[in-house]
Amino acid sequence: MTARKAFPLRLDPALHDALERVAAADFRSLNAEIEVLLREALARRGIKVAVSATPRRGRPPAQASTDD
Repeated sequence: MTARKAFPLRLDPALHDALERVAAADFRSLNAEIEVLLREALARRGIKVAVSATPRRGRPPAQASTDD
């Protein structure tokens, strides 16, 4: 599994506020909203970015019982 890259991002406070409003309206985190917007911007330029496989979150599915 590849680790996600982290880096500091400095934003204009007005831009940050607008992004937070959009993210809240879409029920996303600010980080997820920024990723979506970046992917959309790249797609408009004709650049396709594959979505990396991420591990599933939460409880693993129940195992089928083999009691006979």
